[in-house]
Amino acid sequence: MVPQRTLKTLTHAVGVGVHSGQKVELTLRPAPPDTGIVFCRTDLADPVDIPVTPLAVSDTRMATTISRVDDPGGPKVQTIEHLLSACAGLGLDNLYVDITADEVPILDGSAASFVFLLQSAGIELQNAPKRFLRVTKTVEVREGEGPTLKWARLEPYDGYKLAFEIEFNHPALDATGQRMAFDFGSGRYKRDIARARTFGFTKDVEMMRARGLGLGGSMDNVIVVDDYRVLNAEGLRHDDEFVAHKILDAMGDMQVAGKPLIGAYTAFKGGHALNNKLLRKLLADATAFEVVSFQRPADAPAGLAELAPAW
Repeated sequence: MVPQRTLKTLTHAVGVGVHSGQKVELTLRPAPPDTGIVFCRTDLADPVDIPVTPLAVSDTRMATTISRVDDPGGPKVQTIEHLLSACAGLGLDNLYVDITADEVPILDGSAASFVFLLQSAGIELQNAPKRFLRVTKTVEVREGEGPTLKWARLEPYDGYKLAFEIEFNHPALDATGQRMAFDFGSGRYKRDIARARTFGFTKDVEMMRARGLGLGGSMDNVIVVDDYRVLNAEGLRHDDEFVAHKILDAMGDMQVAGKPLIGAYTAFKGGHALNNKLLRKLLADATAFEVVSFQRPADAPAGLAELAPAW
């Protein structure tokens, strides 16, 4: 069978939240089969476990935030998408995430540091079948019209691929790749997607900070763009870094489903809110998906059964 995966041992990280600016410690621990990914707010007098599910997503402004489904106004964890993208990239199913504040540390602004942490702890194969969510019918969400139009779609596909198109009408972004397609079966998640950093605009800084966002952002963890150019001295890591980061985010947001997808994701100018609406619409239609396992690795679509090579 294709087995579920967790960590062999625990691993730690310390950093700051990009929005809260707070110092935060993260401990990633192995979890039993069928646990999924569960965040635990260990800083609270009574620690609170928050399982990752589409209905747990309680805020999508600038990041994906989760709370307990039965207490949406209660303790939360923000900016989970980069860690979840790394879990998706390595095929991790079960994980406990102990966290000492309400936001996952931003680290270098990409998923690469999380991939390194997870692989350093080692990947453990578990004696339980890995369950995939196979898309069987096209599901789409759309918002706006004309210049404000944005949409996201999931379609049947024998594998897992993602395509994203950005449109910012900004000279620095227009000079880079606007559209990117990534097939998980290529085995190039770490090279093509994981290293892409989050980005932000100087014109938005005052507005964000007035809303209590972006307080931990710096050129160490964000690509900073003014009206004309990238301000980071080292420039971009690769020409597609902006759109690649949107795919990185989408992989993290799709991982919120609790099972790896078999299907094709496509989006135009989408984001965290649209991604969560798409997942909720998919799971609300029992005819649009099925849960499948594979007895033999050879029966699984390309890339979904193999362990990712170490760094």
